[in-house]
Amino acid sequence: MSLPNLSQAALKNKKIILRADLNVPMKDGEILDDSRIMSLLPTIDYLCMEGASIILISHFGRPQGKTVPEMSLKQLLPALEKCWKKPIFFAEDCIGSQAEKVTQNLKSGEIALLENLRFHPEEEENDLHFAQALAKLGDIYVNDGFAVSHRAHASVHAITQYLPSFPGLLMSKEINALSQALQAPQRPLAAIVAGSKISTKLDLLKNLLNKVDVLMLSGGIANTFLKARNIEIGASLYEPSMLETTQEIEKLAGEKQVEIVLPIDATGPLNAEDFITINLAHAPKEFKILDIGPETVSLFSSKLTQVRTLVWNGPLGVFEMPPFDQGTTAIAQKVAELSRHQKLFSIAGGGETLAALANAKSSHDFSYLSTAGGAFLEWLEGKDLPGIMALIKSDPQAG
Repeated sequence: MSLPNLSQAALKNKKIILRADLNVPMKDGEILDDSRIMSLLPTIDYLCMEGASIILISHFGRPQGKTVPEMSLKQLLPALEKCWKKPIFFAEDCIGSQAEKVTQNLKSGEIALLENLRFHPEEEENDLHFAQALAKLGDIYVNDGFAVSHRAHASVHAITQYLPSFPGLLMSKEINALSQALQAPQRPLAAIVAGSKISTKLDLLKNLLNKVDVLMLSGGIANTFLKARNIEIGASLYEPSMLETTQEIEKLAGEKQVEIVLPIDATGPLNAEDFITINLAHAPKEFKILDIGPETVSLFSSKLTQVRTLVWNGPLGVFEMPPFDQGTTAIAQKVAELSRHQKLFSIAGGGETLAALANAKSSHDFSYLSTAGGAFLEWLEGKDLPGIMALIKSDPQAG
């Protein structure tokens, strides 16, 4: 994959249109997680140091092409200024006279934030005229929003036709980490995949069979595999319609010499107050699997000590309901320990996965954490991401 390099761009006295992902979680006007904001800081610092000014563009929520005051990016200004320690100008629209008025006199090192891109239906339609109106505001386009790069939207895809286009530092870091994990990994390569349904991660599982040496499964996905192997799972969640597909995956894994590792014990509720751990060979009919058990933790941990690279998507149990977070926490801490001692290159992604790792207090020791939910999954599925492909195909001299 040959991407243009931001270090090759002449940035001094240039206006940079910076596509970010500022779609941060909020409640009652307060930002619950500012990690996406802070992750932009290296690119912003670099652009300012090189003498550029920044025109920041992003979406927020799903306003369906209409102006929705509750989804205005203006509410983020105090948090952005606090995190980046800079005053930020704001334009009440992302194109047209209001945007031009705010951006035309920007000086080196200054930042302007434009209003929510998705207030215009043309953004999600990948409309060329809308992209051209955005491009008119700046000299160079930088995409630092890997999390939105699976969308063929005007500010991600079409805009690259009108400006010299480059990935930001965060984007480059994300792509390098994912490439290190899947394109050129140190082997053996393992993947942990968990979730309630195989049907939503079928493409992911099939693509991983072409990449990994070990595939460790949990959750409803593992339950369906267990059921297909005639292992008792009691009243646990599984997909009856996917049993045949599961057997096909097992066959394909055998052909490709990929080891599929499933839970051998599980934890679930005994009653409203207590829980039990059982060997899956002896699961009663009313038993519901809500977490992996200690024997499975030992099994997974043993496998992890034998591999050099790990990709993780999905918590191993219902971690939001203690004590059913114990399996995920134990494996997260094991991965963190191996990563800390540089025995394992570990990458994890997806909103629930990151929340589970934070709950386990293990996040900071992973080699890389991807905040990109959908884009992370589509990359793991082997799909071309429109935002990435647009940068590859763009002409650095465009405009």
